[in-house]
Amino acid sequence: MRDEVRRLGRRWGRELAQVEFTVEEVPAVEPWFDGPVPLGQTRPGTGGRPVRIVIFRRPVEARASGERETGRLVRDLLVEEVADLLGLSPESVDPSYDSPDD
Repeated sequence: MRDEVRRLGRRWGRELAQVEFTVEEVPAVEPWFDGPVPLGQTRPGTGGRPVRIVIFRRPVEARASGERETGRLVRDLLVEEVADLLGLSPESVDPSYDSPDD
């Protein structure tokens, strides 16, 4: 994840300067939750805390088949969360979004 955050930071450093990127094991969902398990999430900043973009490690690993696919999934998740945060399309944030090539 660090490599992808650094890569996005080279292009969007100023816009992402106050954003914290973290990895958590699993999302907190209610027992009655009925839907796909989230792979990532953007949490608003409150009380002086920065906006946090979180990637959930175990659901990502369960979805991907191997390291290469995990890397692509993390890249695309981060791009989607950053795009949503900035009000842009994922392709505007990163032209390699959703492409099979690295």
